[in-house]
Amino acid sequence: MDHLPIDHFVKTMQFTARTHRDVYAAIDPTRLSQKDKVIIITGASQGLGAQAFVPSFAAAGSKAIVLVSRSADKLQVVADTVAKSHPDVETLVVPTDIGNPASVAALFDKVKQKYGHADVLVNNAAVFEAEQPVKDVDQQLWWDEMTLNIRGTFLVTQHFLKLLPSPSTPARIVTLTTGVAYQVFPALSAYGISKLAVLQLMSYVAAENPNVVVTALHPGVIPTAMTKGYFRRFALDTPELVGGVGVWLAGWSGPERDFLSGRFVAANWDVEDLVARREEILEKDLLKMNLNAVLGAEQFE
Repeated sequence: MDHLPIDHFVKTMQFTARTHRDVYAAIDPTRLSQKDKVIIITGASQGLGAQAFVPSFAAAGSKAIVLVSRSADKLQVVADTVAKSHPDVETLVVPTDIGNPASVAALFDKVKQKYGHADVLVNNAAVFEAEQPVKDVDQQLWWDEMTLNIRGTFLVTQHFLKLLPSPSTPARIVTLTTGVAYQVFPALSAYGISKLAVLQLMSYVAAENPNVVVTALHPGVIPTAMTKGYFRRFALDTPELVGGVGVWLAGWSGPERDFLSGRFVAANWDVEDLVARREEILEKDLLKMNLNAVLGAEQFE
């Protein structure tokens, strides 16, 4: 991919007239409000969790942020950082293996005891390790990646929904997906398929829960530990960009976001331009997975 321009992935995925690679006014979390809201962020100990979503939701004035990952020590570092930068934002550190049903149940028991329920879930946790062609990849490594990325997202989402006080309680879910979910990159089958699965899972959650605004967010290309070497030259998007878009998608006031529920959104897209295309998106049912074919008996009549 050395011959491609560094903005290749921004341009080839462009859906709005304006694109961004850093935070801008419309998604500035200090201009948005998560006041009185309880936020659960998985994968919060490092990467986009620690660098993007935790700081952005803290800057938006959340009541509390529940920090979830397997590493208690790393989570505590993140909690300490929030305490210094935003002392009014409470944090709850809950070491959790999201692929383990008992561990996830224990997480939500603590959330229930402390807060009753949460208002926003950010499904950020994932692994990206099974990087070989299908014929060569280690079977267990491939399946472990699928299990954590899909089952973990399912378990956390299910418990989050069950904890809502009623079927009409408003809530927000932002789930990380990727362009690899619909574009084929050789050797990335486990990651791509798992991210396609969670993208579709969010479509089901949106259809089944009209009280919840559910979006699948492609974060762009950001330099984190998960960014593979051949993608690093394209990694010019900032954590503040995806963090700000995450807060905007989980917003409670301002421009309508409900029309994006069950759909794919890329962090590089300008959110005001996205809102301007609302009627087109709804009429043509855009930003959802579909089979690239003309189907239906009427075409032969």
